[in-house]
Amino acid sequence: MSSAKESDKQVLLVVEDDPGLQKQLKWCFEAYEVVIAGDRESAINALRRYEPTVVTLDLGLPPDPANASEGLATLEEILSLAPRTKVIVVTGNDDRDNAVKAVSLGAYDFYQKPIDPEILSMIIDRAHNLSVLEQENLKLSSQMGDTPLDGVIASSPEMLKICRTIEKVAPTDVTTLLLGESGTGKEVLAKAVHNLSPRAKNNFVAINCAAIPENLLESELFGYEKGAFTGAAKQTKGKIEYADGGTFFLDEVGDLPMPLQAKLLRFLQERTIERLGGRAEIPVDIRVVCATHQNLEKLIAEGRFREDLYYRISEITVTIPPLRDRNGDAVVLSRAILNKYADKHNKDVRGFTPDALNAISSYAWPGNIRELENKINRAVVMADGKQVNAEDLELEDVEANDLPFNLKEVREAAESEVIVRAINYTSGNISKTADMLGVTRPTLYSLMNKYGITEAKS
Repeated sequence: MSSAKESDKQVLLVVEDDPGLQKQLKWCFEAYEVVIAGDRESAINALRRYEPTVVTLDLGLPPDPANASEGLATLEEILSLAPRTKVIVVTGNDDRDNAVKAVSLGAYDFYQKPIDPEILSMIIDRAHNLSVLEQENLKLSSQMGDTPLDGVIASSPEMLKICRTIEKVAPTDVTTLLLGESGTGKEVLAKAVHNLSPRAKNNFVAINCAAIPENLLESELFGYEKGAFTGAAKQTKGKIEYADGGTFFLDEVGDLPMPLQAKLLRFLQERTIERLGGRAEIPVDIRVVCATHQNLEKLIAEGRFREDLYYRISEITVTIPPLRDRNGDAVVLSRAILNKYADKHNKDVRGFTPDALNAISSYAWPGNIRELENKINRAVVMADGKQVNAEDLELEDVEANDLPFNLKEVREAAESEVIVRAINYTSGNISKTADMLGVTRPTLYSLMNKYGITEAKS
C-alpha cells in the first residue's frame, strides 16, 4: 500500500475487524486510497503513517467486539492525536446510544449497519469536503496573521486554540474559570469573553481579591447600607451590583477568604445579593468569569477553598499556557508592545536588531507578558537608535540560540531529535519506532543512517 504522499487519491482509513466487510468497503470506495485496520493499535499506526482526513470506525473492535468500549477508546485516541480528523462511527442497529455517545466525544457522524455503500459514500464525501474547506480556512487565517479576538495578540497554535475556545464559550452564560501563571493575560481573555458576548454593551467590572484587604473585600463585592459600620455614611453599591447586565471578573479567586466563599457560592446559586447591613435580596443578572494563578484543587485538599464553589465557578475551565510555551508569541507580542510605547514616549524606535530578537525568543520570561511589557517599555526609553538591541533589553541568563541557516536545517534538527526520542521511548525497538513515527522500517533506517543515529541516545 502506498502512502498518501505517493498517491493522488485522498486516504480513507477503514477501522473494521470483519474480513468480509473489509473487502466490501475497500471495493466500495475506489475514489479513495483505502487503508484497512482491524484493531486499535493498527488503526493508530495507520493514522500516524497516512494522516487520513476521514476515518470510518466500527465500535465493536477486538479484544471486546461485543461491546463498544474499545471502539470508543480508539475514537478518543484518534481525536487526541489528530483533532481535525472526521470520524464516521459505524454501529449496529441496536447500538444507537453508543453512536450518540461517540458523537458527543467528537465523532463527525454515525452510520448504522447494514451498510448501504451509496449512502455511506455520500457521508464520507461530505466529511472530506468539509475537511478541505477547514484546511483552506486555516491556511487563510495563518496568512492573515490575526487572531479572531480583538486585543489578543498571538500566533502560536497553543494560543490560537485558546482563542477558538473563548469564541465558543463567549456567547453562552456559563461561569468560566481562567487558569494560568501571573502575567499570562487572564484579564485580557476575560474582556474578550465579555466583548464577544451578548452582554458586550453593558459593564465589564473587575476586582482583584488579592489586592483588597480582607476586611474591605466584602463591602467592595456586595456593597453596604447606610450605618452598616462606622464610616458608612450612605448606601453604596458593590462591584457585583455595578456589573448588572454585564460581566463580573473576579481575579485571583484563590485568595478569596472562606467566609466570602460561602457568600459568593450563595450568590452564584441564587443570583441575588444582600448588602452589608441590609435585609433585602437584590436580584443581579451577570456573567461571572473567575481567574487564578493558584492550584485550586490543592487548596481544596488543604481546606482553604470550598469544593462546591470550585465546581460552580469552573463550568468551563481554560488553562492559559505561559509565554515560554507559546512558540513565536514573544516576538509577535514584542513588536506590538514596542509600537505602543514608541508612540507613548514619542520615540522614533521602530524595530529590533537580530540579537534582540534572538534574546526575546530565547529568554524564558518567568514573568510572562507583564515582564515582557516592562522590559520593552524600558528598552524603548533607553534605545539610542531606531532599533532596540539586546543590551537595551537587559535580559539575564539568556541561553545562546543562534538563528538557523535555513528551514532545511531546522527540519533536519527537529527530525533527528524526534527519531532519537522515539527510539529511546521504544527501548530501541525499530518496528515500534517506525510505527510511532508513521514511517516504514526502511525509511527509518535510511533516516538513522542520514543523521548518524546508531543506537538509543539520551
